[in-house]
Amino acid sequence: MINVKTNIYYEKDADLSILKNKIVGMIGYGNQGRSQALNMRDFGLEVIVGNRDDEYKKMAENDGFKVYSIEEAVKRADMLFYLIPDEIMNEVFEQKILPNLHEDQSIIFASGYNIAFDLLKPPEFIDVLLIAPRMIGIGVRERFLNKKGYFSFIYVHQNASGKAKQNLLALCKALGTLKLGAIEVSFKQEAVLDLFTEQGYGPAFGRVLLETMTILIKAGYPVEAVLIELILSGQLKSIYKNITEYGLSKYIQAYPKRTQYGILRNEIDYKKVAEKIANIQKEVLEHIASGGFAEEWEKWFSKVKFKVIKFFAPRVGFGPKEKKVRKKLSLPEVDLFAEVAYPTEEDIKNSEKIQEELKDFEAYSEY
Repeated sequence: MINVKTNIYYEKDADLSILKNKIVGMIGYGNQGRSQALNMRDFGLEVIVGNRDDEYKKMAENDGFKVYSIEEAVKRADMLFYLIPDEIMNEVFEQKILPNLHEDQSIIFASGYNIAFDLLKPPEFIDVLLIAPRMIGIGVRERFLNKKGYFSFIYVHQNASGKAKQNLLALCKALGTLKLGAIEVSFKQEAVLDLFTEQGYGPAFGRVLLETMTILIKAGYPVEAVLIELILSGQLKSIYKNITEYGLSKYIQAYPKRTQYGILRNEIDYKKVAEKIANIQKEVLEHIASGGFAEEWEKWFSKVKFKVIKFFAPRVGFGPKEKKVRKKLSLPEVDLFAEVAYPTEEDIKNSEKIQEELKDFEAYSEY
């Protein structure tokens, strides 16, 4: 096992005064962009928005921001938050951002993907920074309002100004992430961690869950009861909540002794299966870290294959059964933000303005 020194930063490590008279440009005003723009403005920074003429532009204007074309925002801003989808990031950068960049600017990414795999190459005369919140936009805004903070991955990839680290930490403080902690990892580490969680852990978890449901249904248990027990009851959610609160090694202590015993006695049998899963995960990790996945995904054929898989996935296997059960139980359409709690502090709870603002996020689903 490799021991790596980890740098973690908090509010005491940042000096917000160095951003005085600086203009922050938010390129893109989706769920993450809106959250970060509102947070920084509330902290006293001057924030403008660069966006094409669409519903996001109207949202920014309604929120009281000055909105410009992307090109004009790049010219005006000192700090550029580049928060548009990875898939179009390089094209927009080459056409609208690169020609308008100038010295003493910083460009901040919320995803390490394009820099990590050399899909986007900023000029050497600007600072290149990473601030990657480890939650979706509504959480970034909610935890800022709650004064709780949230974790982020941060990094200085390019330090043209000689002040990149100071600027990075000051921006992190204005975003509210230093209340909980900002962890220093490289663009490549952030990208690989993100992709591996999606590809190495997500499918393994999903397959185990699907096999569990299949075994129970074949054993004669009603499909409705199985779905309620494993998914709709929220038991899985409570397991993750307990892991977050008590730690992975101690989470079972939140359960009755009978449950603890059952978990511990069967963990031994599952170890053999876990070793097989680990071998697959090692291959997935290598494929991602080597750049193989990025190379694969950038090919046009992968985009076509994705569309086909995405179309058929919910229409085969367990998908139709689940759809029927949800309809039978009169469950509403799934809403990504439906279970996200609103602020809990008394003054925030009683503020209709804040609650209405958080509800606005329900229309925006990207990171």
